[in-house]
Amino acid sequence: TTDIPKPRMGIVQDGEILDVDLAARALRMITPDQVLGLLDHYEHAMQDLDEILHKTAGRRFSEVKTFAAIGAVRNLSDVHLTAPIPRPRKNIMCLGLNYAEHAKETAELRGRQATPPGDPIFFTKATTTVNGPYDDIVIDPGVSEQVDWEAELGVVIGKAGKNIREEDALSYVFGYTVINDVTARDLQARHKQYFKGKSIDGYCPMGPWIVTADEVADPQQLMVRLRVNGVTKQEASTSTMIFSVRKIIAVLSLGMTLEPGDIIATGTPSGVGFARNPPEFLKAGDVMETEVERVGMLRNRVMNIE
Repeated sequence: TTDIPKPRMGIVQDGEILDVDLAARALRMITPDQVLGLLDHYEHAMQDLDEILHKTAGRRFSEVKTFAAIGAVRNLSDVHLTAPIPRPRKNIMCLGLNYAEHAKETAELRGRQATPPGDPIFFTKATTTVNGPYDDIVIDPGVSEQVDWEAELGVVIGKAGKNIREEDALSYVFGYTVINDVTARDLQARHKQYFKGKSIDGYCPMGPWIVTADEVADPQQLMVRLRVNGVTKQEASTSTMIFSVRKIIAVLSLGMTLEPGDIIATGTPSGVGFARNPPEFLKAGDVMETEVERVGMLRNRVMNIE
């Protein structure tokens, strides 16, 4: 058997990636080499990262001899990126029907009046759904034949909090990522709830990285897009969310502690496959590109199980 190397945390800049663990050792520091470890020791670890970045002083990583000499710098195109948190400690927390147009298309399909939810609709995806930003999504026709797409802004919690005030909510965010909440619609219908249809292995590609919160001035001013084989299927601004990131965090944290490394998928815009006329579902050979402005883009190919 071939041993799969343990993922390592890196900093991405100008088409290069810096191995945090190797860079820290070169500076005689001990810094976590995984995002969850970083968040567990947030203040100390962030000081170390700041020192590493200060060492570059505006230069490319490869121009810093201390880093280049020990092989800490690679071209981004030469590495395989995993999800930034490959195995979360808890289920991914998700929002249902959080864009008015998506709520409308879903209601119309079911012959109901299109009334936006008065309170956030929460569900979760199993930790085993997490997939890489450029990895394949495997469809098993024996499990599901109605596999759908859902482009979403992902939020990564950076510090623990309970009963968080809405006005303070963004201070608990470590950063933002891109999520595709891939869904088996036939399972969702069969089991009369979200969890099973959302929790098939590999049905949550995520990444390609986490953009720290300081780089996103307003999470409610980002475009979310999804393309299948180059054709745009979803496109909307996070400004049209029914419940903002601030509101989501405030409501979720009522009586329930949010912890470092918790991941929240904030809901998907209209344009999902099952609501189209006729319905559209993913098939082997399809390529999905899931994009959030100023955050990044996933690119996942669909294949049938071998």
